Amino acid sequence: MHDTSPRTADGKVLWHFSMSLDGFVAGPGHAMDWMPEATNRPGLIEEYVATTGAVLGGRDGWDAFPHAGAVYSGAWSGPVFVLTSHPEDAEPADRVTFLSCDVAEAVEIARRAAAGKNVEVLSPSIGRQLLERGLLDEMDLHVLPVLLGDGVRLYDNPGGSPVSLEFVNGDPVEEINLRYRPIGATGG
Repeated sequence: MHDTSPRTADGKVLWHFSMSLDGFVAGPGHAMDWMPEATNRPGLIEEYVATTGAVLGGRDGWDAFPHAGAVYSGAWSGPVFVLTSHPEDAEPADRVTFLSCDVAEAVEIARRAAAGKNVEVLSPSIGRQLLERGLLDEMDLHVLPVLLGDGVRLYDNPGGSPVSLEFVNGDPVEEINLRYRPIGATGG
């Protein structure tokens, strides 16, 4: 199985999420209680902490989890930008700047603040807008072995056109095979 190469701090705009097998990044109401203690490549979290210069998120996610110190369980500290159409009713928070501007301007503000490191986009709607405008460099997705069936989708664009992606850590058009068994299932 191919794993990603170590993350580098090279000024990329990354759409980064852990998600369920059926494409949800949060449960209903932005619930995160479905996320188990996931295992990942040793040093992965430390790579993100070291290479992230700024975070760009949306207001819905911020309202559900209004704590900048929660990024990477408090291991990362840096500027957080929250894009919102109504910054006037946002509760001020340390290291958080509420922006009310075009998404392209918001990503440029975050890039400048990141000072050569990566900008992590932690919002499905902002990520979709950046993807549509060609302003997204990569997607980092961690698929967890759970089906949610409802919640906040990574990419929700009814009526939109398919978006082709290149698989970075392997053959560019490689199909990824996943095999799971429901816990408690019998048989083989």
